[in-house]
Amino acid sequence: MKLDFHSHILPGIDDGATDINNAVQLATAMKEWGFDRVTCTPHITNKFRNTPETIRPAFEQLQEALYLQGIDLDLRMSAEYRIVPQTWPEVLEKGWIMPIEDRFVLMELPIFDPTDIGDLKPLEEFKKVVSMGLIPLLPHPERYFYLSRRELMEFLEAGVRIQSNYGSLAGLYGDTAGQNARCLADEGLVSYWGTDMHNLHYVKVIGDWFAEGNLIPDYNAI
Repeated sequence: MKLDFHSHILPGIDDGATDINNAVQLATAMKEWGFDRVTCTPHITNKFRNTPETIRPAFEQLQEALYLQGIDLDLRMSAEYRIVPQTWPEVLEKGWIMPIEDRFVLMELPIFDPTDIGDLKPLEEFKKVVSMGLIPLLPHPERYFYLSRRELMEFLEAGVRIQSNYGSLAGLYGDTAGQNARCLADEGLVSYWGTDMHNLHYVKVIGDWFAEGNLIPDYNAI
């Protein structure tokens, strides 16, 4: 089973697909690359105040559009939860977690400015999710240039798993992110790879990388 746990292809609700036509384009590319199942993970952040109630209509709209166009792609609904004080505590309080494959929670750190996390402590938040019987999935740690090796290893020891981006290997985010991703992979620390699909530029860069002969792994036991 070729799975993608991280995509922003739902129309018009974050910085990913702009409308339904664009969403279908992105989903079609992922199908053509060989993905069988794609989990839609729109941002829940200070900027994008999504909830299950805002995500579901966009999810159902894309499902219907793909069905009508005969595109056989198994979509699943979840979110990418940023650990920031404006939204993450509310997610926990209101029970808005929608696990990926019934067990994973995609929990991202601020990309550029670690002070955006406020008084929250990532390790403590990861442990809260573990105590719920779920598995925190940390997306693209290769892009958190401020994250120390010690902190990352503490996360892993607490039960966090790593999801790195194909785009990092393909050069989408620059040389440093690519080098970091390759080091994580060489050490066997990456549990899952994902597209983090946002737009047609991602389609071009990642598509070219797949065309070079790079393969999507099978996740038959997760």
